[in-house]
Amino acid sequence: MKAARKDSDREPEGNTGKAAGSDTGSDTGRRGGAHGEGLGAAHAGRRDTTAPSASAAFASAPFASAASAPAASASSTAASSWRAFPARQQPDWPDAAALGAVTRDLAGAPPLVAAAECDLLRRRMAAVARGEAILLQGGDCAETFAGTGTDSLRGTLRTLLQMAVVLTHATALPVVKVGRMAGQYAKPRSSPVEERDGVTLPSYRGDAVNGLEFTAGARRPDAGRLRAMYDASARSLNLVRALTTGGFADLRQVHAWNQGFVAASGAGERYEQLADEIGRSLAFMRACGVDTREVATAEFFVGHEGLLLDYEAALTRTEPGTGRVYATSGHLLWIGERTRDLDGAHVEYFSRIANPIAVKLGPATTPDTVLALVDRLDPDREPGRLTFVVRAGADRVRDVLPTLVEKVNAEGARVCWVSDPMHGNTTTAPSGHKTRRFDTVLDEVRGFVEVHRELGTHPGGIHVELTGDDVTECVGGGNAVLEEDLPDRYETACDPRLNHTQALDLAFLLAEQYRSATRA
Repeated sequence: MKAARKDSDREPEGNTGKAAGSDTGSDTGRRGGAHGEGLGAAHAGRRDTTAPSASAAFASAPFASAASAPAASASSTAASSWRAFPARQQPDWPDAAALGAVTRDLAGAPPLVAAAECDLLRRRMAAVARGEAILLQGGDCAETFAGTGTDSLRGTLRTLLQMAVVLTHATALPVVKVGRMAGQYAKPRSSPVEERDGVTLPSYRGDAVNGLEFTAGARRPDAGRLRAMYDASARSLNLVRALTTGGFADLRQVHAWNQGFVAASGAGERYEQLADEIGRSLAFMRACGVDTREVATAEFFVGHEGLLLDYEAALTRTEPGTGRVYATSGHLLWIGERTRDLDGAHVEYFSRIANPIAVKLGPATTPDTVLALVDRLDPDREPGRLTFVVRAGADRVRDVLPTLVEKVNAEGARVCWVSDPMHGNTTTAPSGHKTRRFDTVLDEVRGFVEVHRELGTHPGGIHVELTGDDVTECVGGGNAVLEEDLPDRYETACDPRLNHTQALDLAFLLAEQYRSATRA
C-alpha cells in the first residue's frame, strides 16, 4: 500500500458512430477578448540533431520544420506569447540548462498525435455539443512511469469500452471515448511543500516532475523526466492503437471484456445480459447479410491536463498547408481549476492551439468568468472547440450549474457540458486515506443530468478517474468497498479512483439517468 497523501488535492485542477459535424478551421477573434492573430503554437525552441527514440515509430504527423514560413512564424508567436503571462503550478526547475536541453530535444521529436486525429475529435465533440453524442472520458488521476504497462492500460481500456457499450445501448447515441492517459503525468498541488514527521520537502507533482518517494532526492524536480514522459506516452499510444484496431475492441468480443472479478458482481451480471442482447443483434444482422466488420475497431482518443507549459510548448507543431497549430502531446487537453486565470499563461497558450480543449469549473466559478473564457478560447462559437467540465460537488451542482448553462446559451456558444463528479467530492477517511463515496459521486451525476433536463439542454457526458484494477480507493458501489477496506489495495499516486466494478456500476446508473431525461 502506498502511504496516504497529506497534501490534499481536492481543488486541482460501444463503438463511436459517425457523428456529423464540420471543422471550419478559423479561431480568429470576433470579440473584444479574442486574439486577432488567430491560432498559433507554443515553444518550439531551437532544434538539435539528436535522433528521436524508438517511440518515434508511431508518429503520423509531419515535423514542424516542414511548415511554411508564415506558419512557422505563427507557431513561434504562440510559443513565446504565453511566457509573458503568469504561469501557475509550474515546477521550480533547479537546472535551467537541463530544462533547455530537454525541451530542445522534444522540439525535434516526432509529434505524439496527428493533426487529423485532433480534427476528427473536434468533429466528434461538435456532435456532443449538438446533443447527438455523449463523451466518456476516464483514466488515472496521475499516471506513473512504473504503471505504464500492458495489463494496466488494457484494463482501463476494457473498462471504458464496457461503459461505452452500456451508454450506447441505453441512449442510442454514439459515445466519444477519450482516455485520461498517455500524458497524465503531472498534477497541480494545493501546497508547494509537504510535511511529514517534521520533515518538509517539495510536494509530489507527478512523475513528469519528481518522484513519489518522500526523500530529498526523489522530490527534487528533474527536467529529464519530461523526456521520460514523452517516451512513456508514446509507448501507451502505441499499445492503445494496437488494441483498438487489432481485435481487442471488436464489439463481437463484448463478452470477453467481462472476464475476471467483475463478472461475479451485480454490474457484471447486468453487463452479461446486455452482452447477450448485443450478440443476438449482431447474429441477426449477419443472418440478414449485413456486414458487421465495421464493429471490429473502435475510435479512441487520449487527453490530459495541459499543465506543464514547457512540455506542451516543445510538442506544439504547425500543420503544413493550413498553418493551423496543434498541441501534439494529446488529442484533447484541458485547463485545470487552479490554472484557468483569464490573464494566465495557460489560457493564453490554449487560445492559440487548434485542438479541442476543455476547462474545469469549480463551485466558485462565476458566469462572468465562464463568458470571458468563451470569448478567449472559443471566439468563433464553434461547436466542438470548447468543453466545460463541471466539478461543483454533489451539494452544489444543482445551484451552480443552471446559471452557467443559461448564460453561455444566451451568448450563442455551443460548448459541451460534462460532469466531473470526482474532484468536488473528496473526503478523508479515519485511516487518513483520501477517498470518495460512490453514492456522492452518483448524486453529482444525477444533479448534473437533472439540471440539463430542466433547462432542455444536453448533458454531454462524464469525466471520471478510474482504473480497470480491483483497487480499494473509493467507498461504496455494488460490491461495496468499506472504509476499513481502503488500506487493502490503495494504489493511486494521487487521488482515489473508481475500480472496474464501480465504474461499470456508474455507467449503468448514468444510463438510467439519460433514459429518464429522454422520457421527461
